[in-house]
Amino acid sequence: MRSRSHEYDQDFRDRATRIRSWGLALLSLAALLWVWCAVLLLTPYAVDETPDDKYPQECESRLFTDRGTANEGLFRGDYCADERDWPEAVALLGLSLPVSVVGAALFTTGTVTRRMSAHGEAMRELDKPREAKA
Repeated sequence: MRSRSHEYDQDFRDRATRIRSWGLALLSLAALLWVWCAVLLLTPYAVDETPDDKYPQECESRLFTDRGTANEGLFRGDYCADERDWPEAVALLGLSLPVSVVGAALFTTGTVTRRMSAHGEAMRELDKPREAKA
């Protein structure tokens, strides 16, 4: 027969598991934002100069460029500079920061809560033989 404390402990662990799962989901979302930012900054891309352009202009990645800066083409009327601008990448990083902080906090809270519950149960099991003798 299960005791009320055992049922409460199971509910407590289930809540901790849900909290940890939410944390993991938020950390995954933050990782996706980082990957999206990396794609924007590290991959080359093509830009249409006109709608339905058959020969789009090839552009180097924003970080790996042979020129002095990735924005150098702006002075020459280059379309590449306007297509992938820095504010979008910085916004992704800025958005990922609170998501990752909250995710890490929830994941840590859920994990520690489950471990403390398991520790408490182990301590109760260790005390049972002494209680039975008394």
